[in-house]
Amino acid sequence: MKIPIEEIHLEGDLYIPKEPKGLVLFSHGSGSSRLSPRNQFVAKFLNDNRFATLLVDLLTPKEESLDQITSELRFNIGLLAERLLGVCHWLIRESTTKLLPLGVFGASTGAAAALIAAAKIGPIVKAVVSRGGRPDLAMNYLSKVESPTLLIVGGFDGTVIEMNQRAYLELTCEKKLEIVPRATHLFEEQGALEAVSRLAAGWFAGHLIKKKPSYV
Repeated sequence: MKIPIEEIHLEGDLYIPKEPKGLVLFSHGSGSSRLSPRNQFVAKFLNDNRFATLLVDLLTPKEESLDQITSELRFNIGLLAERLLGVCHWLIRESTTKLLPLGVFGASTGAAAALIAAAKIGPIVKAVVSRGGRPDLAMNYLSKVESPTLLIVGGFDGTVIEMNQRAYLELTCEKKLEIVPRATHLFEEQGALEAVSRLAAGWFAGHLIKKKPSYV
């Protein structure tokens, strides 16, 4: 599908299972796209657990071609965050998605864009999950994030662990830092992406699904 954001259209893949519990918007990392096999793996796991997902390219095909040469747009976190914010606004207007509680899953630099968008849009984003993310690139916005935030990092990804630990201290919302043992930055080791998927599904289940009130 094509998502109108101001003067451009972004390409995305929206999947809505039967009786969805919520909707998770994916924010991809530097040099990646909605076709990322890692994010597709996580999205499929969420779909199987009855979460709708939207994987969207935050750059147009023309911009992607330019970025393949210059690598300049993939690190333009401000631009990516504004595009992601535009997609969030589109989702809460669309008839098929506006009633679904919204969460965001960010990877690498896409996690920074997700956190900036969450800080700007406020409680509309019910939860954020970062996989191998660079939340340090959103440092000026972290104290403004209200959405419960889960940071997931590979146990062998030392530099990124340190970046996430510094960012964790700046977050004032409900938060958690999970380190997946023996996993590197891309979680390519056996069972690593499964662990990420379970953690993400659990976090979204805990914050996107409305709990029934209990009466005494």
